[in-house]
Amino acid sequence: MKNKVVYVGLAADILHEGHINILKIASQYGKVIVGLLTDSAIASYKRLPHLNYKQREIIIKNIKFVNQVIPQKTLDYTVNLKKITPDYVVHGDDWKQGIQKNVREKVIQVLKKWNGRLIEPVYTKDISSTFIKEKIFKTGISPEIRRSKLKRLIDAKEFVRVIESHSALSSLIIENLSIFYKNRFLEYDALWSSSLTDSTLRGKPDNQSVDYSTRISSLNDTLETTIKPILFDGDNGGRIEHISYLVKNLEKIGVSALVLEDKKGLKKNSLFQNQEDTMQESIKDFSKKIKKAASSRMSDDFMIIARIESFILNKSLSDAIKRAEHYSKAGADAILIHSKKKNANEIFKFAKLFRKSKFYRPMIAVPTTYSQTYEQDLIKNGFKVVIYANHLLRASYKSMNDTAKKILINKRTYDVENNITSINEIISLIN
Repeated sequence: MKNKVVYVGLAADILHEGHINILKIASQYGKVIVGLLTDSAIASYKRLPHLNYKQREIIIKNIKFVNQVIPQKTLDYTVNLKKITPDYVVHGDDWKQGIQKNVREKVIQVLKKWNGRLIEPVYTKDISSTFIKEKIFKTGISPEIRRSKLKRLIDAKEFVRVIESHSALSSLIIENLSIFYKNRFLEYDALWSSSLTDSTLRGKPDNQSVDYSTRISSLNDTLETTIKPILFDGDNGGRIEHISYLVKNLEKIGVSALVLEDKKGLKKNSLFQNQEDTMQESIKDFSKKIKKAASSRMSDDFMIIARIESFILNKSLSDAIKRAEHYSKAGADAILIHSKKKNANEIFKFAKLFRKSKFYRPMIAVPTTYSQTYEQDLIKNGFKVVIYANHLLRASYKSMNDTAKKILINKRTYDVENNITSINEIISLIN
């Protein structure tokens, strides 16, 4: 057995006795090479791991049953197997079902080319990374781990989906929502803390009537119901003297990003048609805000995102590009290019030019008005992140309004029962 090579593919986000058992069995067949799945490989079929690749690699390298660790960059084992041509592949028998079933079949076919053998020890019952992660969710995660997740997601995934959360209940819904569709794992990767929805929820106009302290305080409820990263809509950031305090307060509780827009004066929602009395900051002054925000953060994991309002104010493409380049030079980690047109043509024109710039940064789209645009078209045009900025609040308003009307008209609740969540589901939601 000494000259035999054994390959074990592992995610090993949270190491448990099942992993050790697999590695112990594998070591009985020969030299063990662990193909450690990268963040992007794991994110292709389940949630991003709590620990990054380097952290997981250090742990696995120090297990006595392991001789070597190499990266496995996809869920598919084929590239590594053809490179190593191992005598054995060892994996728990749990992958005979579910999303990895096809991966298993491919491993078997590849091994046949050199008479390799698949060894499948019985899956260790009553223990799994998923079960442990559920325990972690109930106890919470540290601000440091949560804060770093957005940047890791942008690095690991082809496309990052962000959706608005305006309450602890909405964030709980998002936290628990994941689906397998056409053999793909789908979920929302992060939450958007919107100034519009925060104001609307409190019955106030979207003009910064709700101060930052109130909004940050309300985030504590959200932090208790989700471990997903959060992007905070900071409007224009207020006075430059206050930005460092905003950054530090957000960073301290584990928010992943602050989005600042380059307007000045009293806020007016960008989706209003009439923007005549709205002013845009000079490039010089807004760049100072970006620099101030970037220099105030404790960790580079906290992202500063510049939101460009040039198209909202009917300015030119060249103005938007010029601003993007200057904001990137000032320290912005990503660029949100905003538009209220019914199609995505102008942001795609922006993307085409900005992708060629030496000051390029990941681009973010907010398709509130150009809602017919598919994610695949955003990806094709180089966008890395999409924010669905207000849809859950809008959905709840319509549902509540319709339900209230029907009860009023019918003078009983029976007629709405089929269109609302059952009381049993509600009382069982948080257990």
